[in-house]
Amino acid sequence: MPTPLQFVHHFEPARGTQARPLLLLHGTGGNEDDLLSIGQMISPGAALLSPRGQVLENGMPRFFRRLAEGVFDYDDVRQRAGDLADFVLAAKDKYQMAAPIAVGYSNGANIAAAVLLLRPDILAGAILFRAMLPLDHAPHTDLTDRPVLITSGLRDLAIPAESANKLAALLSAAGAQVEHKTFPVGHELSQLDITAAKHWLAPFADIP
Repeated sequence: MPTPLQFVHHFEPARGTQARPLLLLHGTGGNEDDLLSIGQMISPGAALLSPRGQVLENGMPRFFRRLAEGVFDYDDVRQRAGDLADFVLAAKDKYQMAAPIAVGYSNGANIAAAVLLLRPDILAGAILFRAMLPLDHAPHTDLTDRPVLITSGLRDLAIPAESANKLAALLSAAGAQVEHKTFPVGHELSQLDITAAKHWLAPFADIP
């Protein structure tokens, strides 16, 4: 089991803003640099914390193991979500930052959703690009008033629409303020996602 700050990561301190920090979580094959420009676009000047996933799949970093395309190792999801939550806690202490809003893409969105469900005290909210249900059995979780944006692609062949809808329903049932948008795109991130995320984040960005 890794110690909390053994995640390879990139941290950018806030620049002239009181905006809430963003936790940037890359997709399969990405790294800690992948979403930095996205974070800067959707919340200019916010502190950015971007770890690299510790699982390798054919040499490509991920945040948890899967048994096949779209088939997750649920025990590993739970373990890795706990490790990531511990990392965020340690990073909050080291960098003197508030609870972040997660911004995850694909595999990164799925681990962010798992952290929301398993360790709801860790995140202030989440932007989940191309997310699906990450757990087989969801715990009873109180996410009252936690803001969550999910964006899906109408032509996304990697994410079943039913799974994304189930995730949105599960988070809503736990009390989260969920907005689920679907765009006429595939699995890739688009300008539509970034624009929607920036507009959605604006009311929640500042630390109370």
